[in-house]
Amino acid sequence: MQLSIYDTLQRRVVPLTTERAGEVRMYTCGPTVYRPAHLGNLRSYLLADWIRRTLEYFGNTVVAVKNITDVGHMRQDAVERGEDKVIAAALAEGKTPKQIAEFYEARFHEDERRLGILPATRFPRATDHVPEMISIIERLIARGLAYEVEGAVYFAVKRFAGYGKLSGNVGEALRQGVRGEIDPDKHDPVDFALWKKAEAGRALTWESPWGRGFPGWHIECSAMSTKYLGERFDLHTGGVDNIFPHHEDEIAQSEGAYGHPSVRHWVHGQHLLADGVKMAKSARNTVTIDDLVELDVDPLAFRYLCLLTHYRTRMQFSHGALRQAAEALDHLRQRVRHWSQVPQGELTHTALDARWLEPFGRALADDLNLPAAVAWLQRCAIDRAISDTERLAVFLEADKVLGLDLASVASEHAKAPRDVIASIEEHRVARAARDFQRADDLRAAFNGYRVEDQAADRAVLSRGDLRVPARERKTISSAKEVPDRRGEAPTRSWTVGIVTREYPADLARCLKGVLAFLPADGEVFVLDSGSRAEVQAKIGDIAAPDGRVEVYFADRDLGEGAARNALVRLARGRMVLMLDCSVEITGDLFGPLAQVLADGGVGQAGPWGLRTSDLKHFDEVTSGGTEAVQGYCAAARREVLLEIGGFDERYRFYRNLDIAVSLAIRERGYRVMAVGAGCARRHAHRVWESLSEDERLKRSRRNFDRMYRRFHGKPVLITESDEVGRSPD
Repeated sequence: MQLSIYDTLQRRVVPLTTERAGEVRMYTCGPTVYRPAHLGNLRSYLLADWIRRTLEYFGNTVVAVKNITDVGHMRQDAVERGEDKVIAAALAEGKTPKQIAEFYEARFHEDERRLGILPATRFPRATDHVPEMISIIERLIARGLAYEVEGAVYFAVKRFAGYGKLSGNVGEALRQGVRGEIDPDKHDPVDFALWKKAEAGRALTWESPWGRGFPGWHIECSAMSTKYLGERFDLHTGGVDNIFPHHEDEIAQSEGAYGHPSVRHWVHGQHLLADGVKMAKSARNTVTIDDLVELDVDPLAFRYLCLLTHYRTRMQFSHGALRQAAEALDHLRQRVRHWSQVPQGELTHTALDARWLEPFGRALADDLNLPAAVAWLQRCAIDRAISDTERLAVFLEADKVLGLDLASVASEHAKAPRDVIASIEEHRVARAARDFQRADDLRAAFNGYRVEDQAADRAVLSRGDLRVPARERKTISSAKEVPDRRGEAPTRSWTVGIVTREYPADLARCLKGVLAFLPADGEVFVLDSGSRAEVQAKIGDIAAPDGRVEVYFADRDLGEGAARNALVRLARGRMVLMLDCSVEITGDLFGPLAQVLADGGVGQAGPWGLRTSDLKHFDEVTSGGTEAVQGYCAAARREVLLEIGGFDERYRFYRNLDIAVSLAIRERGYRVMAVGAGCARRHAHRVWESLSEDERLKRSRRNFDRMYRRFHGKPVLITESDEVGRSPD
């Protein structure tokens, strides 16, 4: 069969053709080794792996090259601000850039191994190929496509007629796509750097015809791909983020230097989303392979999960979906164990190929339609017309592409230690004799292996470390996993919602104050947003004594907006108080809050308000009308929170989320009041205090910008009409 795949340059699905019959030379943009690769990065490497496996499954030889970017490319002033990631990381850890890059490169290789990604034929490092980069730059200068300015060399974009053909970025779109500050040395803002002059203090520099300096970001891939695959090769893969500017610039460099196209086909995989946005360090929603291992999730469960979404479709990641994938993989492995350890029937390869493997191959050939291929195999798994032996043969053959390491699962019984096998045989004999006490006692001798009894004389052996462990506590991975009562009429006076993460003593203090003054029919929901297991155990103990308190545990940090939405879904109170663990209720706060919220014109109230005239500068007030109520302690009628759609889940950090909610309430025509400051006390906010000044600024600024863009120019500030008929302070 021949693979047809979506070519980004041609903008359609085309047969993948090669320069040399039966051989595919492919290049994949590899990692920049200054931090661990996250699952979003690894999804694109899985795509390259599945393409390679499919091509080999179809009888091709594949030469795969994946580069390692082990050098930073920014200027020294950016290094000092911590923006050159390789060097900044080295400085922070007291290591050289080479040492830090070697550490994360080794970690990357281990991550790929744990995901079942085949090792590339070559992993060239950028630092080893600076001479090749210089050679290409010299050719570009000689062809009039690049120019030097005081030791720096730039590619003249507008001199290359084909620029923009991959991304579509031409004209105005190209100008808007220019990143960062304008470099005054460029002849045109759209030009990009091929070589940069070394400034004082830079750690990594090389001699060049233009003076001491370092290469630009894009030139390394042109140099390494053509060195190991030739001036013309077949396939270049990467994520959609690489399309512009990286791959667009790569095309310009390579074609400009050699005078002809270098890459026959360009293939890109879509984003991995978490919490509705692209997984990225800047979004603070990254998950690594080590994170999966800490959750007792086999990394191959993520590979299985990715099989279920087409590579050109954005994939929504959640821990809940990952758990389901882990359970599905565990179920598949158990089937493989059963088929291999309880064989039935004979192999009939011709029939198997025609009925199952050929349709499987056709799904792969159709733009790498792995979801369809997996669905076809699921039908095979329950086909009663074939034997277990035949089913096993189909799945082991298909796994040459899927990469789930099912062959190891099928051989577990054969590779088990002799003493384990002997104990299992004794276990079977005891069960057949109905000596169940003896059979149960023998299980202790299985040494990390598990046995599921199928019948009196049959049992299936499995390695315990490849089974999905039982969860000690039921956890959630999103707000959608808690009961949804939003459509039900309220049945309580108050719901108190508390989001916590770590610091159980603060929660204990907070809960004590709440329970001392909460009306008898009130309820309390605590959502722990991803604390460590030992902390979650303490939180459970703190909440257990009072039946009015119910705790939900998340297996990760859901983000402040999503966590509060979970509490809104649970709420049965007519009024909802959102409370931070840093707040201690010291008096009957519920009375004054209920009194002011009884006015249908008031939508929200709390002890500490914020006044502003420009949405930029805020002053705290403790009585009267206000633009916002600080989220440490903010109450609203449940119907009002539902009317505004709850909390914006893009706000993963708490800062400025409270202002956004208050302004959304005011936008609906409700007043916001400050009341009850004498009934509550604020303590240190532990999460805030745990952050560096830089991290505080970064997180707050992101949320502020989101809030300001949303409400600037809207009728949300207090006017004279707000004061008319206002409830007395």
